[in-house]
Parts: sequence; C-alpha cells; structure tokens
Amino acid sequence: MTNSNVTLVISPRERFSYTRQSLESIYENTQFPFSLVYVDGGSPKKVKTYLETQAKEKGFKLIRTEHYLSPNQARNLALSQVKSDYVVFIDNDVVVTPGWLNRLVNCAEETAATVVCPLTCIGQPVHETVHLAGGEARIIVETEGDRTVRKVHEKHYFVNKPVAEVRHRLQRRQCEFAEFHCMLVRRSIFDQIGLLDEGLLNTREHIDFCLNVTQSGGKIYCEPDSVVTYVTAPLEWSDVPFFLLRWSDEWELASLQHFKEKWDLTGQDKYFKKRYKRLGHRRHYAFLKPFIRRWTFGEANLWLEDFLIPLERKLNHYITRRYAKIYGQSNPAAVQVN
Repeated sequence: MTNSNVTLVISPRERFSYTRQSLESIYENTQFPFSLVYVDGGSPKKVKTYLETQAKEKGFKLIRTEHYLSPNQARNLALSQVKSDYVVFIDNDVVVTPGWLNRLVNCAEETAATVVCPLTCIGQPVHETVHLAGGEARIIVETEGDRTVRKVHEKHYFVNKPVAEVRHRLQRRQCEFAEFHCMLVRRSIFDQIGLLDEGLLNTREHIDFCLNVTQSGGKIYCEPDSVVTYVTAPLEWSDVPFFLLRWSDEWELASLQHFKEKWDLTGQDKYFKKRYKRLGHRRHYAFLKPFIRRWTFGEANLWLEDFLIPLERKLNHYITRRYAKIYGQSNPAAVQVN
C-alpha cells in the first residue's frame, strides 16, 4: 500500500471474466498515486489465483470471501481499510483512460465536491457511447386529490448518445447523482451518513447514497474530462452463478421494497411500475437469450423464450433461496491476503 491521498476500491459488479482487462487498464492509465483495496467475492479459481499474484506483485490489499457478495457488502468491507481523504469506487468491468483519476481529484479540490463521477461510457468500442454524464435524482412531493405522494425523479444526461456527437456540450457541472461504476467520494462523508446501505442488494444503491449525500449538505459533480467505460461482453460459464444471483428477482424486489420504505415513497408511480415490469430482464437478455441462440444456430426463437422464461424464474428462485439459507444477508467474514 502506497502513501496516497486516494484509495481505489474495486469490487465485483456482475461477473469476474473481465478482471484482468480492467485491472491492467487501471495500472496502465493511472499516473496519479493511489492505494488499492480489491474485494474478491467468490471468484472462480483462475481469477482468484490471478488476483493473489497481482496483489503480491503490486502490493495492494486483497480481501477475499469464498462466496458471493452484494455490491454494497463488498464496498463496505473495503471501506474499513480506507484511511485516505478520497475513496474511488470502481467496478471490476471498467476500463479507464489516461488522466482519469487526477481529473476527478482536481474537480473535487476545485469545487469542494463530496462526490465526483467521470463521463461513464458503455460497451464496445470503448469510450464512444455515453451511459452517464451526470443526472438528476431527487424526491418530489405532490398533491393528488386529498393525499400527498412522494415520488422519485431520476434523469440521466445524454444517455446512449455518441460521445462524438455531444462532446461540445459536455462540461463540468454540478448534478444530483453518480453511479458506482466509478465515483470519487470524500471519505469523511461516511462519518456523517454511515456505511452504504446493505439492504439495497442489487438496485437503487447509487440513488440512495446520493440522496443521503445531498441531504447531508454535500455536492455532486460530473467531470467529463475524466472518461471511463464499463464494458458489456458475453458471459463466460464461470460468471453465470454470480450473475444469476446478482440480478435475481428476490434481490431486486427486496431492494425496491427497502428503498420505497426508507424514503417513504408511494411506490405506485411509473418509476416503480417500470422496474417491476422489467424484473429479470438482465438475466433474460444476457443469459437466457444467448443460451437459446447457441442451440438454435444463432436464430431467435420467441416460442422457446416464452417457454423457458418461467422455468428460468423457478431456477433463479431456487438459487437465491439456497444462497440465503447458507449465507444469509449479513455481512460475511472475510479473509485478507497481503
């Protein structure tokens, strides 16, 4: 561990097969000094061995559990090791560009921001399509008839736009939310708001965190001169068990319910209806449909999809319940290496 004002916390997002590419990108493109805490939540043997080797060679702290972790569980495990003024949360499927980190730090120093997010792109070719360039996230209170309702307002700036098309419109700006794909945070904010909420197992955790930051008087900025990309790619078979748990129906339903109760939201508006309607869509898009195409010579088969989706939901229910029975939802003990 180096003496640095910044600690990177890398944790699993939804798979493990992009670990090497992501870590190599960070070391190749980061000139600003940093410490690193890497959380490995139950990766397969090949990835486990790779991370152990890299931790010894590069001198970073590796925290390993032998089973899967929800994202906020993983981040909280790392936070106990962070002593620097800044912590950068970054997922294990993200690649970065030269100068990304010093630009985030400069933005925080120059604006006194509590949270700074980069221009976050999505997919391949990397750094070409906007996923997030800041956005809006707040609770709005409205009167409907004789009752008062509380709703979430959420808006992404420039989502899915080509970077080349909107580059002239991208500038440093204060906004209302960042995402955990990559965000820089002043560590001191956790002294005010506590650790990340582990009741949010797989969704709304970034909105919850940013609402807490704003409620505590903190400022959030987007710095588009810092550019990263979270890479979407086909799953490897070793990714599938974690992916299915990570995006399980039960984890999502529990997260939405917890988020609704925590912020006293009405929960019957289009914000929640949209998410209930899309329940399981990540598994169906990234796992089930590619699986079907593999067996139908690359052709879509809607009849087979309709037949298999209910079966996949039952399998997903079994996987989630089995995990909960064995490990529960509490923060697990971890084994630290190096």
